[in-house]
Amino acid sequence: MERQRISSGARWEPIVGYSRAVRVGRRVYVAGTTAMGPDGKLVGPGDPAAQTRQAFAIIERALAAAGARLSDVVRTRFFVTDISRWEEYTRVHGELFRTIRPVATMVEVPRLLEPGMMVEVEVDAEIAPRRPGRSRRAPTHRRRGHRGPRPS
Repeated sequence: MERQRISSGARWEPIVGYSRAVRVGRRVYVAGTTAMGPDGKLVGPGDPAAQTRQAFAIIERALAAAGARLSDVVRTRFFVTDISRWEEYTRVHGELFRTIRPVATMVEVPRLLEPGMMVEVEVDAEIAPRRPGRSRRAPTHRRRGHRGPRPS
């Protein structure tokens, strides 16, 4: 099966030798994602919810690049530095996945890569077959009771 690699441009990708996400068939695996902003600085220092939101924003872009959506996510994994603040992390998760309800795991770790990072999130997705959209063309049959001009 073909493997599609998705990069987010994170400075660690070429150093460590990983991809932000990898798609194989209908499956997409998104690597551990932290709350780094486009400027390379941590978003939301000291704020677990802000960091979780930023991590999921990055994840959502990686999923889209792989042809997936948040609604395709089947598993989430949280690595957090302070599990006593679990509600702050999971509130954001609930906002995003309330109706999707993937399996979820949260693990406390002593620290993450850079000081101030409070959460790292991984997701796995299975791209659901998309139903083709309904045609917007006018129906080709005459409706019952139609009073338009009669064909000659």
